[in-house]
Amino acid sequence: MHFILTFSCPDQPGIVAAVSTVLAEKGADILETHQFSDQAARQLFMRLAFTAPGGLAEIQTCLAPVAARFSMTMRLHDAAVLPRLIIMVSRFDHALLNLLYQVRVNWLRAEIVAIVSNHQDSATTAAQAGIPYYYWPVNRENKAEQEDRLRALVAETSADLIVLARYMQVLSDAFSTEMNGRIINIHHSFLPSFKGARPYHQAYARGVKLIGATAHYVTPDLDEGPIIEQETARVTHSLSAEDYVAAGRSVESQVLARAVKLHVEQRVMLNGHRTIIFS
Repeated sequence: MHFILTFSCPDQPGIVAAVSTVLAEKGADILETHQFSDQAARQLFMRLAFTAPGGLAEIQTCLAPVAARFSMTMRLHDAAVLPRLIIMVSRFDHALLNLLYQVRVNWLRAEIVAIVSNHQDSATTAAQAGIPYYYWPVNRENKAEQEDRLRALVAETSADLIVLARYMQVLSDAFSTEMNGRIINIHHSFLPSFKGARPYHQAYARGVKLIGATAHYVTPDLDEGPIIEQETARVTHSLSAEDYVAAGRSVESQVLARAVKLHVEQRVMLNGHRTIIFS
């Protein structure tokens, strides 16, 4: 079976050797390994992909003494199990369509179990893809109720990750905290510049030469969560505001798909407000 092991712990000698010894004793074949030592925090972060006989529980039991010895925060994943995604979208569907395509061609190895929207625009797209579609209009009076419905949907579908693919509603602090590290948002600017409405028109008015997008985890601090992926596109004075929007749509779609891929492949580790990316 194919497994992915990720862990972090206080850095000290012998950690890698101890983990490798356990895996060797289990007959594991290590296929990929990445590690990073944060010298300032004296914390080690590591990701290993390996094959080994036996099931997930058996490998976890073997690793438990090492995890306890080095005070590890450890997670072991069965790579054959597809992560389950809920995608949330409003009217702009470019990021959603790209995710659907990347899943269809198996570049993004995940299962989309539901699409949630506060508009009906993407209902046909969901039906064509055979994915359940939930139209939940949101206003000030029903916001808490709709989040309760979303919370229930996460439990019902056993969703691992919520992807905000240009979902233009702000999630509550309570829900963002509850789902820490399990919600990815695409922000339509190269943070922290040009926040708020009509960012590409702001960029056009300022005559910028680069526009971009940022994929980050959602936290109670609006648009300030740990950044997973960013990208820019060069623009010139000869382009219109609509050209800026078109370039931005392309960048947003690519950045969000890459961020989701990194997450579902267990290549992102949180380090306080920052991320460790093992690409």
